[in-house]
Parts: sequence; structure tokens; C-alpha cells
Amino acid sequence: MSSTQPGSATAAFFDVDNTIVRGASSFHLARAAYQRGFFKTRDLVRFGVVQARYLMFGEDREQINEVRNRALELIAGRTVAELTTLGEEVYDTVLSLRIFPGTRRLLEEHLAAGHQVWLITATPMEIASLIARRLGATGALGTVTAHEDGFYTGRLVGDLMHGAAKADAVKGLAETEGIDLASSYAYGDSMNDLPMMHAVGHPCPINPDIRLRRHAQEVGWPIREFRGRRKRLAGRGFRTASWAGAAWVFGLVIRALRRRIRGKILDEG
Repeated sequence: MSSTQPGSATAAFFDVDNTIVRGASSFHLARAAYQRGFFKTRDLVRFGVVQARYLMFGEDREQINEVRNRALELIAGRTVAELTTLGEEVYDTVLSLRIFPGTRRLLEEHLAAGHQVWLITATPMEIASLIARRLGATGALGTVTAHEDGFYTGRLVGDLMHGAAKADAVKGLAETEGIDLASSYAYGDSMNDLPMMHAVGHPCPINPDIRLRRHAQEVGWPIREFRGRRKRLAGRGFRTASWAGAAWVFGLVIRALRRRIRGKILDEG
């Protein structure tokens, strides 16, 4: 629990990927960014390798840093307006259709009860804020990328909103917004959300992966499952999205190679 003097407000803190939105929002954002020429096929290959390593061995800090650093390199020089416009397009055409109805109802119940509702996510702050606005939430805290004169610099402000950083963010909000963490709620789907969930009085996994489900059962936390067919699909949502993303990446690589081969044949002919 937070060591700060408790406030009087109650809040609900929500992770985004696989908690509010089915699968990984970053995958859909990356696909749209590729289609707009933000990065090249070789960059997709690098992300595909990292994705495959995640699926085989799980998440580690080195992997997180690698993805973060490369993403920052790719976004450097792009404008905030570009990313915001891209996020609006992705939300309207993809993400809005992938929101779990059960999570939306839960979020709306908290708002109706007069609770603050905050999204706490590793997603870029611009996209996190967009999702929060569209859902009518109080606000969002995401990963903040530095920008000057409207252009991204390729550096972060602070750290990736991940793991312990989520708990720090929740505690910071408690101080500034007068939130009583003992009466507040936190929802997430993976062990990455565990520090945030331990920071409140009412933690509740939503669509949890296997490790978080096991932990919740051991400590007696309630579990919400909004994916349907729980026994068969529990813990598979993100992996399914990841395999789909990997397949899409390598499909692009194959098509790119075919175009290069055809180009060479035509040049030689």
C-alpha cells in the first residue's frame, strides 16, 4: 500500500492490452505505421525475432529494452501530430472493435459510482490518452516520449510504463488526485501488472495469463474472465495476437524478397 496520507477519492486503474483491448494494441499500431512508411521491412524482421524469442522464452528486461530502444530510433523525427492521427485511425478502425464488452461495462460501472478511472499502460502516452478519452475515462498514464517543437527526439521522459513503474504511477496519482488506494481497484492481465495490483485494496485480474491466474488463486483474489470459453482460451489471447503478428511480419518479408528477386530478373533481362 502507499505510504502517503490517504485521500478520500476511490479510483479504478486499468491495464490496456488484453485487459481492455483484445490482444496487443502495439501490433495494430505498428502495422498501420508500416503501411504509412514509418519503418522498413528489415525493421519488421528485427521485431519478429524479438517476438519469437518472447514466445519461446518469455519476457525479460533485456528484451524490453531492445524493443524500446529500436522503437525510439524509428519514431525519432516523426511529428506528434502524425502519431496522434495514426492512433485515431487505428482506434476507429481496429481497437474500438476489439474492446471486451465486459471490461467496458466494468469501467462504466466505476464511473457511474463516482470513481476516477485511469488507464495505466506501456502504450505511448498519446495513444493511451486517446483510448481513455474515447472510453470516457478520467485519464491515462503511458510511456512518455520526448519531443521538441512537435517532433519526437528518440528519447524517453522517465522509464517505460511497465512493471514497478506502473505501481509508482498509481502512487503518484494517489498523491496528486487525493485517491485512497486502500479503497481503490486495479485490473490487469499479466505479472507485469502485479506491482500495480499490490498497490491497491481491491486487485482483480482480468483475462489473466497462467502465472497471474495461479498467483490470484493462491492469494484469494477474484478473477474476471471476459474472453469466453475460459478453459480453452485462458492465457492465450496475447500469444494468439503475437503469433498472428509474427506471421504477418514474415509474410511481409517473403513478399519483399519476392519483389526484389523479380526486380533483379527484370534488370538482368
